[in-house]
Amino acid sequence: MALVVFAGCSAVLVAAAVLAVALPEVGGRESEVPVLAAEHGVDMGVAVAVEPLLWDGDYRHVVTSTYTSVTAENTMKWDSVQPERGEFDWSGPDAVVDFAERNGLDVRGHTLLWHNQQPDWLSGGSFGPEELRRVMHEHVARLVGRYEGRIGAWDVINEPFADEGTELRDNLWYGVLGPDYIAEALWAAHEADPGARLYINEFGIEDGGPKADALYALARDLVERGAPLHGIGFQSHFVHGQVPEDLAGTMRRFTELGLEVAVTELDVRVPEPPTEEALADQAGEYRRVVEACLDVAGCVGVTVWGVGDGHSWIPEWFPGYTAATPFDEDYRPKPALDGIVEALARRPAPVAS
Repeated sequence: MALVVFAGCSAVLVAAAVLAVALPEVGGRESEVPVLAAEHGVDMGVAVAVEPLLWDGDYRHVVTSTYTSVTAENTMKWDSVQPERGEFDWSGPDAVVDFAERNGLDVRGHTLLWHNQQPDWLSGGSFGPEELRRVMHEHVARLVGRYEGRIGAWDVINEPFADEGTELRDNLWYGVLGPDYIAEALWAAHEADPGARLYINEFGIEDGGPKADALYALARDLVERGAPLHGIGFQSHFVHGQVPEDLAGTMRRFTELGLEVAVTELDVRVPEPPTEEALADQAGEYRRVVEACLDVAGCVGVTVWGVGDGHSWIPEWFPGYTAATPFDEDYRPKPALDGIVEALARRPAPVAS
């Protein structure tokens, strides 16, 4: 769900408050995460931005020492990768994929069709069904095809439902192509890379309810029609104190359709200024989310949205909230990282058959 972030100014504003809170010293617990995740056979991923990935050694160190996969936070979205019709900019996506491969990390592609971060030529264009279909197929074929065999999973459809409610969002694709645009995009991605796992990624479904019911009905219909849908992404942008108790139950419902699930964009924002008590509670919330994934046989991983608080989208888009990731602005691990480690360590690793 996250949009382009200009987090630097916001980070400066909250830095004093965050630094006033006692945080654990760097003690190497981050290095436990990939080892424990591998024992469970799950991914522990993180969303990355291109510029700090290229120029910030501390940023890169957090990524490579703590996580097992990366998601391109913005650089694979339409406005970045095809800013002008037919003109593709591969510099950002190539940087992410190349970095991941050099460091033994998996890659999640994000995202192919979304109503936000579209270039002007697309969002402001006047397309008939056949022309828009050609545009969609060309974009998906070029982007997914370029990384065939190198990107393991794609968020093909991002936020197909209205923010509040159970109706499909009246976006460009729905307005011109109708509801079958979802199946068509899945097929286009499958044709470009038959080995990739293809997802619908949505927010506001984590605690069940009408929106989750509507997504379930859509997923069931696609499965019954034989569409190449492999998984459901739970975005999980949580507010401190509102992490649902039965996340595992909601996930399990989708796995009963034969789908896999993943937590794709996890953060837990807390009110400013963050207190020691709030950060301790946040650690428990991170722990519960990871435990929920481990409790569901079809949950393949958890991805944190942002390497550190200084690169988080939260202060920009949710004024009054901050400290949403497991690392602070100086890349020091916070109690939330302990929560992740505790979840991975407490749950027994699966027994080999």
